[in-house]
Amino acid sequence: MWRNYLTVGYRALTKNRTYAAINIVGLAIGLAACLILLLYVRYETSYDAWLPEADRVYQIQTFGTDPETGQNIAMQAVTRPIGDALAGDFAEIESIAKLETDPAVVLQGGNAIGVEKSAAADASFFDIIQLPFIAGDRRGALRDTDSVALSRAEAMRLFGTTDVVGRTLTTARGGEKFDLRVTGVFEDLPRNTHLDLTMVRRFNSAEEEDCPWGCVNGMAYAKLKPGADAASINARMPAWEKSNVPARDIGGRDIAATTDWRLTNVRDIHLGPAQGGDRPGNDMRTIVTFTIVALLILSMAVINFVNLATARAGQRAREVAVRKVLGAKRRQLVGQFLGESLLVVAIAMTIALALVEITLPAFSRFLDADLDLAYLGGSGLLLPIVGFTLLVGLLGGLYPAFQLSRYQPGAVLKANKSSTDAPGSARLRNLLVIGQFAVSIGLIACTAIVYHQTVFARTVDPGYQRDGLLTVRGLRNPEAQAVQETLLREIAKVPGVTAASATRLVPAEGPTFFNSVVVPGRSAPVELGWYSVDPAFFDTMKIDRVAGRILSRTHAADSIAIDQKLDENAAEAAARAIVARGLNVVVNESAARQLGFGAPAAAVGKHIGIPIFGEDYGNATATIVGVVRDARFRSVRDPVAPAIYYDNGVYRYIAVRFERADPAAVRNAIEGIWRRLLPTLPFDAGFAEEELAALYGADEARAQAFGGFALFAALIACLGLFGLAAFTAERRTKEIGIRKVFGARVRDIVRLLAWQFSKPVMLANIVAWPIAWWAMRDWLNGFDARIPLGPGPFLLAGLIALAIALGTVSGHAIRVARLNPIHALRYE
Repeated sequence: MWRNYLTVGYRALTKNRTYAAINIVGLAIGLAACLILLLYVRYETSYDAWLPEADRVYQIQTFGTDPETGQNIAMQAVTRPIGDALAGDFAEIESIAKLETDPAVVLQGGNAIGVEKSAAADASFFDIIQLPFIAGDRRGALRDTDSVALSRAEAMRLFGTTDVVGRTLTTARGGEKFDLRVTGVFEDLPRNTHLDLTMVRRFNSAEEEDCPWGCVNGMAYAKLKPGADAASINARMPAWEKSNVPARDIGGRDIAATTDWRLTNVRDIHLGPAQGGDRPGNDMRTIVTFTIVALLILSMAVINFVNLATARAGQRAREVAVRKVLGAKRRQLVGQFLGESLLVVAIAMTIALALVEITLPAFSRFLDADLDLAYLGGSGLLLPIVGFTLLVGLLGGLYPAFQLSRYQPGAVLKANKSSTDAPGSARLRNLLVIGQFAVSIGLIACTAIVYHQTVFARTVDPGYQRDGLLTVRGLRNPEAQAVQETLLREIAKVPGVTAASATRLVPAEGPTFFNSVVVPGRSAPVELGWYSVDPAFFDTMKIDRVAGRILSRTHAADSIAIDQKLDENAAEAAARAIVARGLNVVVNESAARQLGFGAPAAAVGKHIGIPIFGEDYGNATATIVGVVRDARFRSVRDPVAPAIYYDNGVYRYIAVRFERADPAAVRNAIEGIWRRLLPTLPFDAGFAEEELAALYGADEARAQAFGGFALFAALIACLGLFGLAAFTAERRTKEIGIRKVFGARVRDIVRLLAWQFSKPVMLANIVAWPIAWWAMRDWLNGFDARIPLGPGPFLLAGLIALAIALGTVSGHAIRVARLNPIHALRYE
């Protein structure tokens, strides 16, 4: 019986090759797109699930709300004392380990080798984060303070082999050299982890000293005892904070009242609200969006199948009638047509898998993901693919099967017609076409909005000049600090360089520093960004002055730098003298507003209190001497930080402005100066344009992928419309012949058929526009700076869809309209 069904199904496909090709190609494209998207979704939701005992491993994260702005703050970093405090008060916690990013410099053969993906950790770190070790003992890898573990790639880079346990590394930190003993080698970390480590050393005793509760530096991980409930710990955390977290802020800020800590499972970090770890994260909305797009594309392919099957079902009416007369039961007919549906889906799935195999490597590189299609094993997809094929086959074949099997043989044979159309099937086809084009229009509109927002993010005025700007890192190293003035003078002499300055704030770099500012007349302090810059910073960045003046070397109070050569007592005395004297600062426009000044000029000359050397020294009186324009140094997703600029002589970066010069030549010249003055430190520099572009790299890749799949959806809709147009043109050949005999012209016939297929497309706009508008409004709200959500993208999407529909239908319409009517009426 099944052999007969397959034979009949094969003959039905070969008899209608156009119908079969459209169905199979449409299904194959839909299945391939759906599989690729679902592989990406699976990959994004698999982060850190590979870690042993991942269900018991949690990251302690920081959450808070700015009392002034109401802005929510979520960070993976925590204050260092939190770990020790929690471990002693919650019995469910088995152990806690801290991890702090610590870029290292390895001295080898007279060369300084930079290790950017280096970190310092507690001795228990590898007991909690159980990385797979290929050499050495994981449990004792950080037992001693001079211990260090390397990744496979780092061991090969530094030693040329992974057999390095027991060997010594010489590192430079703070102007001193330290020898570290290699105690283990761990496997290179996969991409689907929030960690990005190639070297992990043990914290030394000086680093393990407690820092104040307001100090945020590094991450902390907790391993819970078997059966412990993290939700219970999080529920008790607010009460614990009130009784254990001190209000240590010199400005009177209650840390416990403004900051919360929660345990987040490592598997949820990548898609969680707290970002800013070693690797960029994602958000659950993006994953849900890609899942919905995958299902929509698949549903469009299934709709094509149902549409074309119901459209051509009438042509098999006599076959069904004859089979019923010869004794076929309805369940047998249903089984036959479901079998044909499964045959088509099986062929389409085979083609789809081939398409996935071909395109997956390029798609993985494009999204910087490690996507893999395996058929067997723990992550194998053979059984899901078989189940998927059966599900799609049933979804696509059930309605046509039941519709075909319901024909009454008497009515069909009595009418002596080879074809007929079931009541309501035309209305169903129109509804399905509306649904298809609603999806296509919605995706096209969303793609246009995402594209324009991405372009806007790259091109919006940040408040400073991005092009012609080079950032040199590494100035916080004591060796570099000792020669920073010489560095700046030498860099300024490079041909093409117009300005150079030292700073703790550059585009797309560095953490955000905050300080508590006491404003006269306010009971609570204000949290503002706190950045040390030298007086040349504003001219180098080309940040405009709005009111007052900028910092200058000619005013003693403009600098609070302390000579690094002073002994401890002399340095403390100098700090107290500076606090008693006060300092001058410059603020940006946002800070002036947050401090309560209606206009920038009103802030000039006003006084605020700032703890410039920590709470032990008290607040210093800061005089605002100038206001500068707001500058956006990070992503457009983040609000412009209200900032105070001051000069304490301690910086992280050198910003270099160059004009009318070869950028590579400028960089090479500066590298030569660096290596001459600092031969033991690696040179690390990048152009601001490139580094800012990297901020939006993941967003742009996802946007382009989204646009690509929107085109796939439109292509599938076109295939379905093409098939329906061919069928309609074929069925209406006789009608068109009669119309031509009565004087209808070609353009009249084309307009008639085009209008028939234009109506569902125009109705699809009514369905698509509100949904796309709501979705894009929600997405754009995630950006601080965003494009206006006007009608343009929606009208454009509707016009594109209409043009696609008309272009698809016109070929059939013109061909049928130009036929000689005698060929359609010769046998009447």
